Amino acid sequence: MAKCPYCKAGVALAETKTETTSVRDQVHKETTGLVKKEIMYSCPHCDSVLGFGFFFGGLLTGRP
Repeated sequence: MAKCPYCKAGVALAETKTETTSVRDQVHKETTGLVKKEIMYSCPHCDSVLGFGFFFGGLLTGRP
C-alpha cells in the first residue's frame, strides 16, 4: 500500500465514481470542469494535496 509523504499513513487509490467515499484509506478525489476536467487528489488522513491531473471529458468525449 502507498503512503502519504506528509503524515506517513497508508493510502489507496481505488476505482470509484464518487468524490467522497466511506473507504477509510481511500484518496479523496475532487473533480471540476465541464469540458476540461481537473482533478485534485488529497490524503484522507491529513488532507494534504497528493497530486493533480486533467482530462477532456463531458460533452466532448461522453465521459462523465
